[in-house]
Amino acid sequence: MRRRLVYAFTGFTLLVLLVQNVPFALFLYQVERDRLTTGLQRDAFLLAGRFEDDLIDGVVDEPALRAMVAYTDSTGGRVVVVDASGRAVATSDTDQSKIGATYATRPEFATALRGSISSGERYSETLQQDLVFVAVPVVGAEHVLGAVRISHPASEFAAAAREQLKGLIGVSVITVLLAGGIAALLATGVTRSLRRLREVTEAIAAGALDTRVENLPGTPEIRSLSHSFNVMADRLTRLIETQRNFASDASHQLRTPLTALRIRLENARDAIADDPAIAVERIADAEAELARLNALVEGLLSLSRAELAQAKTTQQDIAVIAVDRVEQWEPLAKESGVDITYEGPQHAFAFAVETAAEQIIDNCLDNAIAASPTGSTITVKVHVTAERVTAHVLDEGRGMTDEQIDRAFDRFWRGTTNSPGTGLGLAIVDQLARASGTRAHIKRRPNTGLDVYVDFNAASANEPI
Repeated sequence: MRRRLVYAFTGFTLLVLLVQNVPFALFLYQVERDRLTTGLQRDAFLLAGRFEDDLIDGVVDEPALRAMVAYTDSTGGRVVVVDASGRAVATSDTDQSKIGATYATRPEFATALRGSISSGERYSETLQQDLVFVAVPVVGAEHVLGAVRISHPASEFAAAAREQLKGLIGVSVITVLLAGGIAALLATGVTRSLRRLREVTEAIAAGALDTRVENLPGTPEIRSLSHSFNVMADRLTRLIETQRNFASDASHQLRTPLTALRIRLENARDAIADDPAIAVERIADAEAELARLNALVEGLLSLSRAELAQAKTTQQDIAVIAVDRVEQWEPLAKESGVDITYEGPQHAFAFAVETAAEQIIDNCLDNAIAASPTGSTITVKVHVTAERVTAHVLDEGRGMTDEQIDRAFDRFWRGTTNSPGTGLGLAIVDQLARASGTRAHIKRRPNTGLDVYVDFNAASANEPI
């Protein structure tokens, strides 16, 4: 993957450079050719100024010839000077036999003798090569005195223009190399991070559930991915631990009622023939044990669902929920000789996971009714502050010691061995409170009884659900 990323990034950079630099290189090449041509025109006019007086007098003097030779030696250009009739009066060629030859038929000289500048490139039959030339007129006070032509092999011009392109090519090569280096660094960081994620994934798959990705370098997307991966791993670990705990709790807690149920059924079977009344009694005991077993299974399932509750909370009216639960439990409380009342506002909005508030109040009322003496009162109270909505369930029972309060939310814990219930109600309350982003609490009331309460995070009534 690292190699593919480097190739892709470098190839993309190279493509961008080609699209951008090829037209620019052609433009730069043409600009350089134009610059060199302009330089030839300047040199030609300088030499024309040297030969102006000589063409007027009709005699080429030594200073003009030295200037022409010096130019040829320094630049390698070929110089030909003609008079107004097109006859050569000076040339930089070593072969001086062309002095006096006519150049009037040459297009560039014909144009220059008419008073115009001529420049371009053409093939020379004499030299058997392409030439770049510039021909300029030598102008006197009233008329054209002659012309000066400077020519260079076209290959020299092309070489000079290509020399200017070397810088652009060098910059392009350095850019591609830098792009490759940067791509290698980025690819190394990405692949290292992904390799670390793969190693952690394999470790978790092998059973090391506490393995996490820490300090993962890279882009914000990679860091976000590592955070999401850790959240997923935490969630997966909790799910697995929940399943393990459920299996462990179920196997441990169901063993005793199953054994008791089996013994009672065996006793009933043995007593059917000799004492049907005893058999009926044993079957009734078995039915009671079966009801206890069913309650235990339901409690385990409720606890498991509470542990698997999603962390997403929704806005709920705790006051309305509390009033509804009081109305639902009131008939059962009256059968036990206990009154249930509600204290609090009509509305109290807070955040909690779905059905958490109902289950919390239900479990607290179930325990409170079981612990309350006949003639006592259970109060469901909702208290609202700017930050909290607190749901209280207050009873007038026997209460708990500090040690018992410390253990009240433990699974399967009961105040006494003969206490009714499965010991899971308060554990479910605590788990649902945690899932809702808060905690459950127990404290003793001033006189007698307990106050079991949960502080929900308050929400505005106008806040969208």
